[in-house]
Amino acid sequence: MERLVTTAQAAEILGLSLQGVHYRIRKKQLKSLKKSGKTYVYINESQEPKLKEEPTIELKEFIPNETIKEIVKAKDEQIEILKKSIKWMKKQYGSEIIRLEKNQKRIIGVFNREIELLQSAFNEMRSIYKPQLEFNQQQAQNTYKQNIQKEKFITLQNFSVFMKKHNKTSEDIKLIILKAIKNQDERFIYNKKDKKLLILNEDFSDLI
Repeated sequence: MERLVTTAQAAEILGLSLQGVHYRIRKKQLKSLKKSGKTYVYINESQEPKLKEEPTIELKEFIPNETIKEIVKAKDEQIEILKKSIKWMKKQYGSEIIRLEKNQKRIIGVFNREIELLQSAFNEMRSIYKPQLEFNQQQAQNTYKQNIQKEKFITLQNFSVFMKKHNKTSEDIKLIILKAIKNQDERFIYNKKDKKLLILNEDFSDLI
């Protein structure tokens, strides 16, 4: 009956060196199997010494204590390097965050100054053009009032022309006006102080 052992175990069982075992494997004098990158050898019970019984061998390689210590040391060194890298990265990220915050504050400050300048320019322009705008607005209102007044009143000349079209002489027109003022005709408004006469633009058919 065959069982699978490591090359080191095969060397001990067969009383050979490791080189001797590998030599016989190459010459196909020993049946072998490669598993997980390791070489194992099939041993017949007839090949084993009768006085020595080998315990069942698990498929794992013996690792010396020194090798384990070296591996642990390498792992510790790697962990220390990683810790330093993480610490450095935290420091870098912290510096970058601080820099970004400073830039943000600086940008906000620039925007605020720009807004102040625009507000100042707006106030200055308003102080320059506001009187002109108010003047134009007042002028427009006066023009509107004058237009309304023109429609509301007629001139003495226009009244005279209207009356002459109806065969009234200049003397008749004077008498009509004096009589209307005396009778307090609302169509004729006479200002004694300024000596100005305003004639409302209304119907004068009763004076014809």
